[in-house]
Amino acid sequence: MIIWITGASSGLGRELARQYAEAGHQVCVSARGTDALAELAEECCDMTGTINSFGLDVTDPEQVNSCFEQIKATTGIPNLCVFNAGTHTENPVKGFDRKIYQRLMSINYMGVVNCLQVIIPVYLQQGSGQIAIVSSVAGYRGLPNASAYGASKAALINMCEALQPELAAENVDLRLINPGFVRTPLTDMNEFPMPFLMEVEDAAARMVKGLAGNSFEITFPRRFTWLLKCLCSLPYAVYLRLTRKLLRDV
Repeated sequence: MIIWITGASSGLGRELARQYAEAGHQVCVSARGTDALAELAEECCDMTGTINSFGLDVTDPEQVNSCFEQIKATTGIPNLCVFNAGTHTENPVKGFDRKIYQRLMSINYMGVVNCLQVIIPVYLQQGSGQIAIVSSVAGYRGLPNASAYGASKAALINMCEALQPELAAENVDLRLINPGFVRTPLTDMNEFPMPFLMEVEDAAARMVKGLAGNSFEITFPRRFTWLLKCLCSLPYAVYLRLTRKLLRDV
């Protein structure tokens, strides 16, 4: 199987690429950090599968087009695309800055849209293909200090829910991945408690297993994500009281 993974220079994307290569697949990895991609390819050179690296800034539509053409020329059309590129910046209201919102929407949301632009027409034409979009449980409902990040992830969730029926009618399989806290270089910068923190190896294994199954949403760790789903059902009066308390306790 040919797999394209964006945001593969570190964290979850990098580990996912390693596990797929170990399982014997042809993996195409993309990110801005080309040195890290080269290191990943070197680490995996003795595995059953292969890793081909492609430098990419997902916020640049022309780069996305060029990268996809290179992938097709090098390995062929991917059977599975995992659009994982994303970042996080805390933005408490006392430091409100529209540039943070603009940057996170550009990377986390429009970066995925730019990638969908190149793959959806191909999958529609051939009548097959699998797409996985990595969002976050932070997109379930608003959380203090994460209004920009949460908004970008909520936009991904809403988009996936809207696209899934249309793509399914064309035999294109769209999946939504909503991780909780996973130990990565990004979460290492967090200074607040992270309940049910997962190791990246376990999280990537959950993704591999989930994508081989049938569920639209792949979410982990389950105890944490189901707790958040319960919180989502609360009325505003209760939910906002809880998040105000959370803000005081941080």
